[in-house]
Amino acid sequence: MSNFVRNQAGDDFNKARNKALFNEIQNFLTPDKRRLLSFHDVKQILKPKNEVYAGMQTVPIDKIVGSEGRYQDFDSHFLPRVNNLRQRWERVDEARLTDTVLPPIQLYELGGLYFVRDGNHRVSVAKAQGVAFIDAEVISLKSEVILKKDITRESILSEVVKFEKRVFYSETGFGDITDYWNLDFTTPGQYDVIYNHILVHKYYINETRSDEIPFADAVLSWYKNVYLPVMHVIKKHRMLKRFRGRTASDLYVWIIKQWDDLKQKYGVEYSLDEATRTLAENSPKGLFARAAAWFKKNIQT
Repeated sequence: MSNFVRNQAGDDFNKARNKALFNEIQNFLTPDKRRLLSFHDVKQILKPKNEVYAGMQTVPIDKIVGSEGRYQDFDSHFLPRVNNLRQRWERVDEARLTDTVLPPIQLYELGGLYFVRDGNHRVSVAKAQGVAFIDAEVISLKSEVILKKDITRESILSEVVKFEKRVFYSETGFGDITDYWNLDFTTPGQYDVIYNHILVHKYYINETRSDEIPFADAVLSWYKNVYLPVMHVIKKHRMLKRFRGRTASDLYVWIIKQWDDLKQKYGVEYSLDEATRTLAENSPKGLFARAAAWFKKNIQT
């Protein structure tokens, strides 16, 4: 191999590293924008139902947004973040410069985007050199959420929450029944919690009736007799001011959990007002520290 090819590959790696450093500096205050997506993290958020072998495909490079195992080695543009990638990266670039045919890379497709299973260096070189397409062997994972190219982990969470809200409102008729369209959460999985709360509320109502209450009536009863009183408590204690970035519905989930714990301790007749007073009588710092810890464990993903 000529010295020209070796020197050119070295220069190409240096340029790619410099671009990666510039990207890191440019997004110093927004680290989520400079990180390459972890396939495992995205899979945990989207929870695909099954996977199918999709065979050989020609894939647009700009739709490859993450990696299964090397997401810490490359930045969000698939540029090399560390110098110890140099040797292998340059070998791949040398193959490109000499028109040496390399085997196809292996990808996962999820939500319309692609994640590298094998071939991270080949993707990095291709992106650095402005290659538009690459041959790949693809395994497709089924997801009902479609992702956009310029995504971050936070934006994926947001898209999943929006999808879950659409499904919840559509399947329960919640908005039409209550005329309330602001049941909003910041993280996935909470609409299932609300649905279960409604079912439990319906169960307890049915214990006092000879006939079964219609689901729509149970939804309205839960909204008026459970959700709205908790909203009153949240407003009364100005809790949203203490939790910037959280919604009232996020706080509802936490308060109900605390209330349930207090009822187990003091008895089922323990009221929401009493529970709120007990929480409030603890030092505010202690109260909100416990809430923050609970959010981190149970709601943040």
